[in-house]
Amino acid sequence: MTAEASGLGGAGSHVVPPHVLIVGGGGTGGALAHDLVLRGLRVTLVERGEVTSGTTGRHHGLLHSGARYATTDRAAAIECIAENKILRRICPGSFEENDGLFVAVTDEDVEFERQFLESCWQCAVPTKRIEREQALRMEPRLNPDLRFAVQVPDATMDAMRVPLRFFATARRNGADVRPFTEVVALTRAGRTVTGATVRDHAAGRDYEIGADIVVNAAGPWAARVAALAGVAVPLVLSPGVLVALRDRYCNMVLSRLHPPGDGDIVLPQRRGTVLGTSSWIVDDPDDLEPPTEHIETIMREGAALVPAIAGAEIRAAWAAARPLIGEAGTVDGRGLGRGFRCFDHATDAASTEGFVTVAGGKATTMRATAEAAADVVCSKLGRVLPCRTAEVPLLPHTAWYSM
Repeated sequence: MTAEASGLGGAGSHVVPPHVLIVGGGGTGGALAHDLVLRGLRVTLVERGEVTSGTTGRHHGLLHSGARYATTDRAAAIECIAENKILRRICPGSFEENDGLFVAVTDEDVEFERQFLESCWQCAVPTKRIEREQALRMEPRLNPDLRFAVQVPDATMDAMRVPLRFFATARRNGADVRPFTEVVALTRAGRTVTGATVRDHAAGRDYEIGADIVVNAAGPWAARVAALAGVAVPLVLSPGVLVALRDRYCNMVLSRLHPPGDGDIVLPQRRGTVLGTSSWIVDDPDDLEPPTEHIETIMREGAALVPAIAGAEIRAAWAAARPLIGEAGTVDGRGLGRGFRCFDHATDAASTEGFVTVAGGKATTMRATAEAAADVVCSKLGRVLPCRTAEVPLLPHTAWYSM
C-alpha cells in the first residue's frame, strides 16, 4: 500500500486522513471503529450510554455455528460459521468452547433431522449425530425421553466482553470513543451530511463534531438516527425475552432440533443458565417490558429440554430488540432474515451524501458486518484499503478499563 493510498502521507507529510464519525457503541460500532483505524482513517465513535449498553449487551451470549439458521436463512448460516472460526482466532480465551447439541425430543423433531443435516452440510456447518445414551452421558440433565442429538460447533461467549475487545483495540490504535454522548442532530451542507451535533450527558453540554462521512450503526435506534438526515431505513424491531436462572443446568449449548422458535435454547453462562428467546414487534426500542406469557413459554420450553428447569429459580428476565431488515407492517420477526445490509444514502431518492447506515446482523457476525460497512466507507472516500480484522488479534477486554 502506498503512503498516498493509506491516507497517512509520506515521510514528513502532514496529510490528515479522512475523518469518520460512527454513531452507536454496540458490537458493530466497536468492530467498525477497529476496522477503520486499522485502515488508517481517523475515527470518532459516540454512544448515548455506556458502550455495549443496548442490544449488544443484552443477548444470550451464543456464538452461533450457523446451525440454527441453516434451514431458514442459508446466507446467515454461512456468515455465522465463517465468523465463528474467525472470532475464536482473534479473540482467544473469550469463549467457552463447549459445542452445542440439537436435541430431538418429539416425532416432529425426528422428522426434521434429514432437512437439518442436509442444510448444515450445504452451509459447511459440521455436524455429528449423537445417540441417546451418549447424549445423556454428555449432558445428564437432558430429557431422558430424547431420541438422539446432533452436535455442532456452537460456543458460549460473554455478551459484553467480546465487543469490549474491539473497543479496546480500536482505542489503543487511535480511535476516539465517547460514551454518554448522544447525537441530537446531523449537520448538513445542502444534501451532504457534514457531521453531528452531540449532547455530552456527563458534562451537560452540546457541541458539534465534523466528519467526512457519518456512519449510522445505532442498531434498533438506526431508523431514528436516519430520520435526522431525512432518510428512511427499512428496519423492523423484533425484541426477544431472555431468562437467567440461578444455577448452571448444562455444560453445552442445548437447542431443540426444529426450526427456530420460542424458548428453544438453553445456554450455560459461568455458574448460571440463560434461556431464550421469544419474538414480537415493537415501535419503540426503549419500551421492552418482558411479557409474562413469554417468560412462561420460555420456562416451559426450556424444561422440555432439561426437566429440572421447571423448578429453577429465575434470577432475571429482560428483552433485547433485534434490528432486522424488513418493511413496516411485518407482524412476525421470525420470518425475517438475520443478515446485515449497508445503505449508502447517496443512492436514495433523497440523494443524501456523506451518510451511511449499517443495520441487521448478529453478535456472531459483528466483525463481518463492520467489514462490509468499512468497505462502503472506503469506496466513498476513493480509498483502496484492505480489511485486516480477520487476522489481527484483539486486546483482552480488560484493556478497555486500563487506558
